[in-house]
Amino acid sequence: MLLTALRFSHQLLKEVVTNGDHVIDATMGNGNDTLFLAELVGPTGHVSAFDIQEQAIQNTREKLADYVDRTTLYLAGHETIEEKISARQPIRAAIFNLGYLPKGDKQIITLPETTKQAMRAILKRLAVGGRMILVIYYGHIGGEVEKNEVLHFCQDLPQETYSVLNYQFINQKNNPPILLCVEKKSD
Repeated sequence: MLLTALRFSHQLLKEVVTNGDHVIDATMGNGNDTLFLAELVGPTGHVSAFDIQEQAIQNTREKLADYVDRTTLYLAGHETIEEKISARQPIRAAIFNLGYLPKGDKQIITLPETTKQAMRAILKRLAVGGRMILVIYYGHIGGEVEKNEVLHFCQDLPQETYSVLNYQFINQKNNPPILLCVEKKSD
């Protein structure tokens, strides 16, 4: 069976993240990706996770009881990556789930400008062979605009430096998520 966007994102991360790596969960949400990444990086790696909602921090903190030593949770938007993560810190992988917090306030959504700002900051830090994954949920007000801007941003990345994969189901109803994987080929 074909993998869902979520399962495929985890497969793509598993292929590149190893013990000791530094990674970013740009949209912490309920902490599922943060936990997954914390397990992948092992005791010598580190996960930096970002969200603007206190509820996301609380939900994630509960899941990470065994991994507090390898995670930093920021109650801040992903646009603050530039100031929170050293430019000298190579990042092996990053993941975004764009849209709103599942079971949260659907009025609080990711925005194209802050998402692109975060993407630029991650790409500056991304190690060769590293991946930035974006799972785009766009079936809400504002989602279509963000989807289009993120797709345009990724399509404009230079092919000499990046490979960009677009994975989506095109025969499903209700705006199935789109997964983009940006892999850095060279500096």
